[in-house]
Amino acid sequence: MAVLSKEEAKQIIDKVLAFSKADEMSAGISGSRTGNIRYARNSVSTSGETTNLSLSVTSVYGKKSGTATINEFDDKSLEKTVRRAEEIAQLAPENPEYVSMLGSQKYLDINSFAESTAAINPDFRAEAAFKSIDPCIKKGLTAAGYWEDSTGFSAIGNSKGLFGYNKATSVDFSITVRTNDGLGSGYAARDYNDVSKLDTALATEVAIQKAQASSKARALEPGKYTVILEPTAAVDLLQNMMGSMDARNADEGRSFLGKKGGGTRLGEKLFDERVNIYSDPQNLEIPGSPFGGGGGRFGGGGGDGRAQEKVVWVENGVVKNMYYSRYWAEKKGVKAIPPPSGFIFAGGTESLADLIKGTEKGILVTRLWYIRAVDPQTLLYTGLTRDGTFYIENGQIKYPVKNFRFNESPVIMLNNLEAAGKPVRASGNLVPPLKIRDFTFTSLSDAV
Repeated sequence: MAVLSKEEAKQIIDKVLAFSKADEMSAGISGSRTGNIRYARNSVSTSGETTNLSLSVTSVYGKKSGTATINEFDDKSLEKTVRRAEEIAQLAPENPEYVSMLGSQKYLDINSFAESTAAINPDFRAEAAFKSIDPCIKKGLTAAGYWEDSTGFSAIGNSKGLFGYNKATSVDFSITVRTNDGLGSGYAARDYNDVSKLDTALATEVAIQKAQASSKARALEPGKYTVILEPTAAVDLLQNMMGSMDARNADEGRSFLGKKGGGTRLGEKLFDERVNIYSDPQNLEIPGSPFGGGGGRFGGGGGDGRAQEKVVWVENGVVKNMYYSRYWAEKKGVKAIPPPSGFIFAGGTESLADLIKGTEKGILVTRLWYIRAVDPQTLLYTGLTRDGTFYIENGQIKYPVKNFRFNESPVIMLNNLEAAGKPVRASGNLVPPLKIRDFTFTSLSDAV
């Protein structure tokens, strides 16, 4: 069984710890059952299901550490893995930044597991794909989509008494719909912990409407425009920004939070006062992991076992917190806040349609792709729009426009904020549609 109970996981970890002869030792077990179905040209191309269960052991002598992994769980194999980790540790050079392992921690009670998702089988996935493909066939359109569901757990423990366990489920779905002449393209993506919230037919209908509406795109001159970024577009730039809030990078002058000449911009107002971003692992829409400090998106996985808490990152435009490695926090004499597993951008109550209605002239962007860093110290990025870009005039979508290349920084973008709508889940975060003035488009792209 790839998903162990809390008791089963603890039994293995305790057994592994008992074999240790090192100064310190930690162990982590993770397992999952992951299923998928993929289709293109209105036909399923691949589907499958995999299971995985593995154990990682880290042994420490002084400031020297070694790690070994295994996927066999008999006593002989477990002891052999511990001995191997100890052997590697004794051969390793000292790590001058090593920090002794944490003791017992108190973790939040988080419900990131849904029985409905855990019960998904191949028939369920096939039906979900059919509900997406069938309407496209009936309307003479071409669908390409991907579905992945996962049920898994992670458990951590060490020789200082720390133990943590978390069980979670997830389901991710994305769909691209093209017109048969290849000139119109639409996209939609949904992700949840609970599959009962996912309707592939409704998501596909959004992509269908965008595909049908985006053919015969007109060319607009590149320049600075008011844009409305749908959550699927905004989340990419915001994730890059949140992934750049490491304190050490700022202290050492390698990020947008570093000051010229030394110091950081912690406590400074860097964004519009309506920008409020926080993380909360107990949020019911995007429940996170109870422990973090390494791995996962921004490091929200098992890591070093630090307890995840609710953290305010930006309040009324002011940078309130950065995340730290334990070494760097100890060096600076501050609390070692781990990176978040997901973030929440607190928006307003307006829908995407409301933002469009309130726009005199602007461009609606469905999504961004091929995003690349230009300057990490200003967070300047370049990339392209795709799968439905539209011109807005007098509160109405007037016509589709050719895609643009953009050069923009989320820092500048969040200083040019005009409105933020109601947040929705996007890529494991809660993100509102954002209305931004003076968004920089530098050239046109003929791709759809």
